[in-house]
Amino acid sequence: MSGMSNEAEEHAERPDEQARRAYWRAQMEEAFAFMDGVKDVPYEDCGESLVSLRDAARDAGVEVAFSDTLLGNNRKRLFYMREGLIEKFAAVAREMNEREWVLKVEDGFRTIAMQTELGMQESVFPTIVRKIIWEEGGKIPSLDKIFRRLSVLVATSPRVGTHMSGSAMDISVLRRDDGAEVDRGGPYLELSELTPMASPFVSAEARQNRQEITAVMKRHGFVAYPWEFWHYSQGDTYDKYLTGSKQTARYGAVDFDPETGRTTPMANPERSLHSHDALAAAIEKALATIRKERG
Repeated sequence: MSGMSNEAEEHAERPDEQARRAYWRAQMEEAFAFMDGVKDVPYEDCGESLVSLRDAARDAGVEVAFSDTLLGNNRKRLFYMREGLIEKFAAVAREMNEREWVLKVEDGFRTIAMQTELGMQESVFPTIVRKIIWEEGGKIPSLDKIFRRLSVLVATSPRVGTHMSGSAMDISVLRRDDGAEVDRGGPYLELSELTPMASPFVSAEARQNRQEITAVMKRHGFVAYPWEFWHYSQGDTYDKYLTGSKQTARYGAVDFDPETGRTTPMANPERSLHSHDALAAAIEKALATIRKERG
């Protein structure tokens, strides 16, 4: 994640604050169980190339927008997806255009370096820690609790990071007439109790828009990740786990040569992207910043 909304940071108590905390806590525990379960989903990477989504949109004659923000340590985003998903991507964009929407791709393929930097960004890490403190009612949580939440909020290994498989994309949707964003209850990237796809704390309009966007994506084979309203993927371990398929996933974490589009299965995909010491140091730094802010 990156560029997260400040909405989720410390704020005044609302009448339903306890309900919001309880919902967030339950969702995080469900996501933790998902991440644990998806590690056991078998996959055998098919070796498909990665294809530029910009080129695909142009060749298909569909209108698609792409994020112009940088990722991680000022890296340009890589708007690529597996070759076998390109026609389906174009079909999604075309259907959205027909209903006067424009698909906006916020993020696509990530290299291992991009994913590693993303989780440790100074603009991201303290926001995550603040959210965990909010969950604890303002108390400083234990390191174990922070580690548990981080494993859900930031992909901590290639095995569970489908952006590194070239099979996932993060999206927003714009209105074609004026370019305004279709309301989904929060921006990309929101980090709050509004983030889960089925959050009861978004408006009826936002809920309807989420459902309609997901229906478009589903018609073309893309599966929604339940804990982020912007993330969709296909053919990977998330897809197989969420749909209950017994088939082996065909897309896994890969290294990518942008000059040729060729992919190579990533060595040791189960390895952690962040050492225990590096995470502990980042947590202590974030907590020190938060304590200083509190005076």
